[in-house]
Amino acid sequence: MAAARHRRLIITLAARHRLPAIYVFRNFVVDGGLLSYGLDIADQYRASASDCLKTAKTLNLTIPSSLLARADEVIG
Repeated sequence: MAAARHRRLIITLAARHRLPAIYVFRNFVVDGGLLSYGLDIADQYRASASDCLKTAKTLNLTIPSSLLARADEVIG
């Protein structure tokens, strides 16, 4: 997404021209934007991972140890 790639420039220009810009993603606000109405993408990935692990437990599936070893974080 081009806007995300150029978010610092967009934020700077909006501030310079005193435009009350509202952004889609949280990282625009972290970088200095005024407000975001969008979701936190990282939180969505965490929720998805948690749902996958819960579903695997419900279905009595075993997550291979080789896959677990590659994980940065296991949410259980």
